[in-house]
Amino acid sequence: MKKTQTFTAALLAGAFLAAPALSSELRIGLNDDADVLDPAQSRTFVGRIVYTAMCDKLVDISQDMKIVPQLATEWAWSEGGKVLTMKIRDGVKFHDGETLDAAAVVATIERNMTLPESRRKSELSSVEKVEATGPLEVKFTLKTPDVTLLAQLSDRAGMIVAPKAAKELGANFGSKPVCAGPFKFVERIQQDRIVLEKFADYWDKDKILVDKIVYLPIPDTTVKLANLRAGDLDIAERISASDAESVRNDPKLTYADVIGPGYMAMYVNMNNGARADNPLGKDKRLRQAFSYAIDREAIGQIVFEGTSKGGNQAFPPTSPWFNQNLPVPPRDIDKAKQLMKEAGYETLDVELQHANNTTQTQMMQVIQSMAAEAGFNVTLKATEFATLLSEQTAGNYQLSRSDWSGRIDPDGNLH
Repeated sequence: MKKTQTFTAALLAGAFLAAPALSSELRIGLNDDADVLDPAQSRTFVGRIVYTAMCDKLVDISQDMKIVPQLATEWAWSEGGKVLTMKIRDGVKFHDGETLDAAAVVATIERNMTLPESRRKSELSSVEKVEATGPLEVKFTLKTPDVTLLAQLSDRAGMIVAPKAAKELGANFGSKPVCAGPFKFVERIQQDRIVLEKFADYWDKDKILVDKIVYLPIPDTTVKLANLRAGDLDIAERISASDAESVRNDPKLTYADVIGPGYMAMYVNMNNGARADNPLGKDKRLRQAFSYAIDREAIGQIVFEGTSKGGNQAFPPTSPWFNQNLPVPPRDIDKAKQLMKEAGYETLDVELQHANNTTQTQMMQVIQSMAAEAGFNVTLKATEFATLLSEQTAGNYQLSRSDWSGRIDPDGNLH
């Protein structure tokens, strides 16, 4: 499924954003709780929402999907694309008061490449070495030319963290993150709130018009929308598609659709631990049968009120890399049953894990019903989002639901 992100904000938020002289607090309802608040270890979309306020990157992405300066003010390629040289912005401070310079950039990149728990290693695998060639100049030397590197540095791989804090805390950096963004970390209570406050020494502080951000994980979209309407939230990061029309017609709320570059998918455990030893993971005919049993377009209409489209590629239909010659296969129950029979099954028990938010639960129930017509006895296992990610990493699943938020470079969606 290719998805349209739905964001909703109370008009009150715009009112106090327009009055920078007033003390203000922005309360944002999140669809899930963020995972670890360490850019080197993080893996969630909702975590990236928090990082946007807390951790500046070497480069950023504009609304028209262009790579633009942030902590790096300019850059240049040389030696046939094997060397990237960046100029670092002068006068930038970390939240602990330390200066952000070329040495700090090098320390972060090396940490991302070597920390045992880092999830950024593959994103920086083309980097042979990184070095400070001046107080505010950094040189990346690559093993081979890599046009995706800038795109990687526009995300968590390019979020520069304070070297002193990173060294002291190690893998526990996420318990008290120190970055160089417009807001600094105050506290976190798991499954309850993440609190950030305005950083007085931020390099672009005149554009920051609120004093505090409070992120509140509320997986139940009905509860989240009720809190928004009651004035207990200023922004609902995502709402249920079934609520979209009523929100559009509510004069007290502002509604916005954002078409993202990512996708929604189901992952089959084929080679990760003992639970990969199951018929679905070992026989592609069964996986094909499950796919034929699913009506992607119907899911888009039933669950997402037409705001999502069926997909079978790593790119949404709006992407220039979307292949129009590979249409979404229609549902074919007869074909699904035929493949099941060829694999030696009339019925098959399958456990499908998913996050316990409202939309995913509804979608999984629809898929459960569709798959049953082909002979799949699907048991749904709803779990808290962070637990779901841990189970995926450990290989403790047969079939699991998750999203990919997408990347500006197509390589990031494919690998």
